[in-house]
Amino acid sequence: MKKQFLEAGKIVNTHGVMGEIKIQPWCDSPDVLLEFDILYLSPEEPVKVQKAYVHKNCVIMRLEGISSYEAADALKNRILYLDREDVALPEDLVFIQDILGFSVFDCRIGQTIGTLHEVNQNAGHDLYVIRREGKPDALIPACKPFLKGIDMDAGVITVETIEGLVE
Repeated sequence: MKKQFLEAGKIVNTHGVMGEIKIQPWCDSPDVLLEFDILYLSPEEPVKVQKAYVHKNCVIMRLEGISSYEAADALKNRILYLDREDVALPEDLVFIQDILGFSVFDCRIGQTIGTLHEVNQNAGHDLYVIRREGKPDALIPACKPFLKGIDMDAGVITVETIEGLVE
């Protein structure tokens, strides 16, 4: 089942003395967080974004009702969430949180090689970290020609590795 509220980033610090917070974004780009008027500290705790801008790969944000250093400091280490309904995701993209735990099937060798444990987001392309039973984790580039498809209904990611990548 898909989660309604998705982790968008972590509040890592305060910024200044007027209640601004510094967020480490967990999105493709820090700019993604600038698009939201409402974020969530929990599903029951919506917060209105008054101001947001990117600063050194982080997002500096002012939230309604947070106007002092002390109030901002109390939010440190909290996770910010976004509502899935507020995101217009292109058809060929998926939320990473939706595919974690999916089986990974390698069509070159004709078998399941493990489960998707983590996605490392690098400058060039994402790397899937595949957890394999009794073997070291495998790293598979999440791009063509390796990534063949994702079946959201079946919970299966199909890849085609090259010799030596998972052996």
